[in-house]
Amino acid sequence: MPTLNNPRTIRAWAFFDWANSSYALVIAVAIFPAYYSQITSAEINMGSFSISSSGLHAFSISGAYLLIALFSPFLSGIADYGGKKKWFMRFFTTMGSLACISMFFFTAHANLDPNIQPLSQVLVGTISFMLATIGFAGALVFYNAFLPEIATEDQYDRVSAKGFSFGYFGSVILLVVCLLAISFPQWFGLPEEGALAVRLSFVAVGLWWLGFAQIPFRQLPADKPDQPIAKLITKGYRELRKTWKIVRKEANMLGFLASFFFYSAGVQTVLFLAATFAEEELDFQPERLILIILVLQLVAIPGAFTFARLSEKRGNKFALVTLLLIWSVICIGAYFVETDKQFYVIAASVGLVMGGIQSLSRSTYSKLMPEGTQDTASFFSFYDILEKLAIVLGTFTFGFIEQITGGMHNSILALVFFFLVGLVLLITVRIKHSVETEEAVP
Repeated sequence: MPTLNNPRTIRAWAFFDWANSSYALVIAVAIFPAYYSQITSAEINMGSFSISSSGLHAFSISGAYLLIALFSPFLSGIADYGGKKKWFMRFFTTMGSLACISMFFFTAHANLDPNIQPLSQVLVGTISFMLATIGFAGALVFYNAFLPEIATEDQYDRVSAKGFSFGYFGSVILLVVCLLAISFPQWFGLPEEGALAVRLSFVAVGLWWLGFAQIPFRQLPADKPDQPIAKLITKGYRELRKTWKIVRKEANMLGFLASFFFYSAGVQTVLFLAATFAEEELDFQPERLILIILVLQLVAIPGAFTFARLSEKRGNKFALVTLLLIWSVICIGAYFVETDKQFYVIAASVGLVMGGIQSLSRSTYSKLMPEGTQDTASFFSFYDILEKLAIVLGTFTFGFIEQITGGMHNSILALVFFFLVGLVLLITVRIKHSVETEEAVP
């Protein structure tokens, strides 16, 4: 067992957030949605029917997270039982970073063979984006599962917040470079016409992600020697069934996971599709949108630590309830957004709470796991599966409502429902160590 609370190990663990958050910010949130909308038609012909480009983008997110949700319990069960957390972290990181690099070939139709149909070119970007998303989400399953192995319970909130802060800070650095390259391509010797700077940003994310991930790969606890992966398939499923038998008896854990599922549907949908909303509904130009997202990330760093301190003083439940109330107000306000200034206020509010909700959710779940838990990857698979399914529900709902109503305002208002349900469920949960509070569960 490695030494817990080792500063060097914790710092290396946090650097994985530094590495892979570049995808979450630069591609998934800031650059790719606007670029996708710009070079694809407003309506894409899918044969017997057409779909809006924003709808297809939302559905591609749903599809990617549905796939990872289906496979993550299988993978995390094998990883825990066979001791291969780091192996799978490396596999998904490599896949995701290479998929980012492949986005370089997603370009406007006019730059390609005229015989290539628009739908074919759209699929180049869509499939690359989905593979990068799967790589990002898949690696997080094993990254999160390392938290109980490197820190004691009293340090979960601070260590989790440190990981998110590293992620925000690192991704902001790369986003600044990409913003400068897109806004002033001549500074980098790039042509001012076309979108070469944008496409090179995708390559930069892939290299950044893969390069900085080598720090945690060298420092985190090594995988345990075991049998070949093929021999662990049935054992992985048995471990998951064993974990489920424990989870279903823990009323606090089940209540929290149910709450987490609903409010994550709202949180993740906002983070994935806010840029698409601003670009299509408010006509934001990519450069201005990237700048707003940059400011939003800077606000998120103190926000994560502020709510971590609030949880230390008033408890995780109080901090999470506060966050969900703020998120509900944000979505209601976003429904009425019509001007740039109004969007700035909403964006700043999202920045304040997005780090806190993610960081505290992860650390709260760690506190609810039974004492002495060794198969942390299997437990975190439930957490991650629910988050992925929540993203499927949220993004599909967003895209479906936008498709049938022709606008995104109604889609945003629908997200309020997810936050309110999550809030009601959270109120019934006792956020203490589950084995210590079994008698106190309502």
